[in-house]
Amino acid sequence: MQRMELIRPGPGQESVWDYPRPPRVEPSSKHIEIIFNSVVIANSHRAQRVLETSHPPVYYIPSQDVRMEYLERASGATICEWKGRAIYYTVIVAGRRATKAVWSYPDPTPRYAILRDYLAFYPSKMDRCCVDGERVTAQPGDFYGGWITREIVGPFKGDPGTWGW
Repeated sequence: MQRMELIRPGPGQESVWDYPRPPRVEPSSKHIEIIFNSVVIANSHRAQRVLETSHPPVYYIPSQDVRMEYLERASGATICEWKGRAIYYTVIVAGRRATKAVWSYPDPTPRYAILRDYLAFYPSKMDRCCVDGERVTAQPGDFYGGWITREIVGPFKGDPGTWGW
């Protein structure tokens, strides 16, 4: 198992190790923009941030702020112990596909009911995801889909050797 050394947050930064478990959901008025194949797929100032210990935030965007005509329901589903059953979407723009690049909770558990009609994107599968104009880095390992910005410090779960954290 990889040794974990916490990074001390600087001014204006958050450590993912200060995030709670179970996860907390909080509104964010930051400008979220998602681009795939030169098309803005999502553009919002009304996202919800999900914060969970050891993970960068995941931004959930209201479906009204997502170009749903570019999303096609994908097969399969997964279960989150906190939020419930997740379904997936493939993004298709001008013949280019990003398979299972988006997920949502159509019927979340009561504690996470706010996430109904919201969608989350894997930043690694999009051409660009931005928070207030800053291009994000995808969480390592791509399992959780977290968005890393300069405001967030780790280390982050997801790299090889971190699953036991």
